[in-house]
Amino acid sequence: MRTTKIQIRDILGIREFNMNGESIELSGSNGVGKSSVLDAIRYALTNKSGRDVIVRRGAVEGEILIEMDSGLSIDRKSRINRADYKSIKQNGREIGSPEAFLKEIFTPLQLNPIEFMAMDKKQQNAIILDMIQYDWDMNTIKQWFGEIPAWVNYDQNILAVLNDIQSENGEYYQNRRNIDRDRRNKIAFIEDIGRTLPEGYDAEKWRNASAGDIYRQIESIQRDNQLVERAKQVIENKNNKIRKFEADREIEKAAIEREFSSRDKQITEDITRLEGQIVSLRQEQSSLASNKADKLALADKTYEASVAEYNAQCAEYNEYVDRDIRDTSELSKQAQAIEDMKAHINEYDRMIMLQNQVDELAEQSQILTDKIEKARTLPGEILEECSIPIEGLSVENGIPLINGLPISNLSEGEKLDLCIDVALQKPNGIQLLLIDGVEKLSTTLRNQLYKKCKDKGLQFIATRTTDDTDLIVTEL
Repeated sequence: MRTTKIQIRDILGIREFNMNGESIELSGSNGVGKSSVLDAIRYALTNKSGRDVIVRRGAVEGEILIEMDSGLSIDRKSRINRADYKSIKQNGREIGSPEAFLKEIFTPLQLNPIEFMAMDKKQQNAIILDMIQYDWDMNTIKQWFGEIPAWVNYDQNILAVLNDIQSENGEYYQNRRNIDRDRRNKIAFIEDIGRTLPEGYDAEKWRNASAGDIYRQIESIQRDNQLVERAKQVIENKNNKIRKFEADREIEKAAIEREFSSRDKQITEDITRLEGQIVSLRQEQSSLASNKADKLALADKTYEASVAEYNAQCAEYNEYVDRDIRDTSELSKQAQAIEDMKAHINEYDRMIMLQNQVDELAEQSQILTDKIEKARTLPGEILEECSIPIEGLSVENGIPLINGLPISNLSEGEKLDLCIDVALQKPNGIQLLLIDGVEKLSTTLRNQLYKKCKDKGLQFIATRTTDDTDLIVTEL
């Protein structure tokens, strides 16, 4: 949509200015009103001005009227001591939410596209990415990533959002790096544990193995060995014991003989001395033989009982006396081997636990990798689906490229072309450019700018500072 009429009256020092749908260049020295014309048009479109006073001094009301070939008319009046007036109509009918409507039919850069060339590359990139029309919302993000990443600024275009999601400063990348570092550490622990385990270590075999049976075998053999050694010792000492018993008997009998001989002698002497006691003594003497026989028999019985008891003891060892001592060293080695293998169980279990954790971390890392790769591949998919208003535009790692080159690598002429494309990113909006200060451009670039606007069928109003003291309007 193009303008067919622009009328300015008593606005920003302008008494009266009129133009139709032509493109013009306003030239002259500072103060002749070049920029005032552009500021008045900006005021009409935005209801904003960088100047404190809108109405020309001496007037009580200023007005700017813009009419379009689509039937749209914009009429603003600034008044002294009265409320301002605005009327935005389409084919004679007032438009609801007029300010919001105006924002939809032009871009801020239309009001000074050359500003784009002076911006830093971050601002330029953001503006270009904002031009890409792609319908998305928070549900779209949730469908893509299963969540809404909290660290991302969503008050920007979708490609910048995706770039933030996959960036090295993003939580996905940082979390994956931390997970991978933890995973590498655990793998190192696993390898350390693996080096301590015997080759081909079968944890389940040794977990269920028991050295108890072997220890019981060893204990039984050792007990038998003790009995064998005791049996040999007892049998070897048997004759000595028997001789000792015989000696004890002979000693006992000799003592008895001495005892009774002494007593007999004493009795004989007593008989001789004590005739009066002869009868009783003879009686006692007559019983000595019986008593002697009883004691001798007792001595024999004691001997026989001792020999019988000892023989019974020896009989217990008879089954062992001819056996050989058995070696338990091999069984001890087997038991020790089991114990050694079982000693690795805890470290083996720890290794398995770490391996499970490593597997879980690998899954988590892969999930984050998939999300990062998703954020990296989506721009290409979006660019294939969406409407791209600039020819040759692509995006790589969140950076817009024009014919494969970043904006900073473009020539001045290419940047100039780009700034016009960027300014007119709404093809159904107002096809008007306000270009202030074209004297800052070289003659070649200025002519390229005018030609590109004409080739695109655009209407433009440019200002150029010269030495002329009057405002000169040149139709281009």
